[in-house]
Amino acid sequence: MAAPIALVQGASRGLGLQFCKYILKNKPPANVIATCRNPDGAVELQGLAGQYHDRLTVLQLDVNREADIREAADRVKGSFGRLDLMINSSALLHPSGKGETSLRDVSAQGIIATLTTNTVGPLVMAKYFAPLLQKGSGGFGRQPTENAKRHSGIIVNITAKVGSIGDNGLGGWYSYRMSKAALNMATKNLSIELGRARPKVVCVCLHPGTVDTNLSKPYHKNVPEGKLFSAECSVEYLMAIVEGLDVEKTGKAYNWDGTQLPW
Repeated sequence: MAAPIALVQGASRGLGLQFCKYILKNKPPANVIATCRNPDGAVELQGLAGQYHDRLTVLQLDVNREADIREAADRVKGSFGRLDLMINSSALLHPSGKGETSLRDVSAQGIIATLTTNTVGPLVMAKYFAPLLQKGSGGFGRQPTENAKRHSGIIVNITAKVGSIGDNGLGGWYSYRMSKAALNMATKNLSIELGRARPKVVCVCLHPGTVDTNLSKPYHKNVPEGKLFSAECSVEYLMAIVEGLDVEKTGKAYNWDGTQLPW
């Protein structure tokens, strides 16, 4: 089988950077395509590229700009011709850095910016990269013996538990909750459309838990003991889920521990 190819969108830091590290270290000879808005300023990612110069490709891509996404897809098509895994990991809590605690904090600008990064971006990524995932070798996940149930690629959208409508008992965080709920719906739609074709593309949402990143930093004091994960720990959990995915698990959202997250 050809070497698997993974693309990580939002790879300059946090979960995205750790996904790159994990795949490069634990799944040789996989190739990783890491995208971010400003590669020149992504010091740690550039260091990783120096370490894995033959397996890691860094591309400029602002997920808020469709032209960037289209250009990156063309470059990946020209260089690799296919994809086996795409992870959309970039996220914006709110342009202010804090979620809205009440209706008076809501602004159209804040909602639009958050939805653009967290929902529209991953969906447009799927638009341009789905053809490459349909040409993948199925190098990630679990493949059954029955050809009709085999998949060629996997789309992973990083969601959040606060995006669950059924689990919302506290309110607040209008922009972030709405963006992740909409991302869940987009992923469900993708799973239906890309599940009809042959070869099939598995599409899931994964909740990483509360991770020690810049996004969650203002709220660390409210996290119960033992529930604040390092990026390394969270990605280990999430990649274990990815490697167990098949077409029977598409169109669902999963917590970091593998339990299903209610929509």
